[in-house]
Amino acid sequence: MRKATDLIGMPVIAIDTGKQVGQVKDVCMDEYWNLHGIILEVKHWFTPSRFIAWSDLTACGDDVVTIQDESAIHELQDDAQLFALIGGKQRLKGLPVITESGQQLGMVEDVYLESNMGRQIVGYEISEGFISDLKEGRKWLPMPEKVTIGEDAVIVPIHCIEEVDELFVSREE
Repeated sequence: MRKATDLIGMPVIAIDTGKQVGQVKDVCMDEYWNLHGIILEVKHWFTPSRFIAWSDLTACGDDVVTIQDESAIHELQDDAQLFALIGGKQRLKGLPVITESGQQLGMVEDVYLESNMGRQIVGYEISEGFISDLKEGRKWLPMPEKVTIGEDAVIVPIHCIEEVDELFVSREE
């Protein structure tokens, strides 16, 4: 498994020219928790965001993301129903994770991806706050079968209370 935030800041290289076309600024997901693509850093203010669909990525290595050529880069449409991990109007990081019974499990800090360019989010890294993170560490919640991404919270089934576990280093590998 791999953390989605591990991609942030990685250079994006076009294989056909060897040119760096940008750096990953954020990752986007759809309402089914599948990765939809990456957003590139913009060089100038008032420049539209540049987007690369996940299907157009050739590889996400440990150090670099590759695409075949610059034709994979598109302008991000404002009307796209996507959720960004870190920024934007519909960001996931920092949203509280709440059970249907009203118990808060923590805040989304990161999401974990399948290995080898998998698109499906397989779980959350949850924080209960800075002090709790230092004392107890962050928590892991496997992706439930039903999740609602709301404007102000992520809603999960009641049984997720029992599924929250300590985040072990082996999960990060």
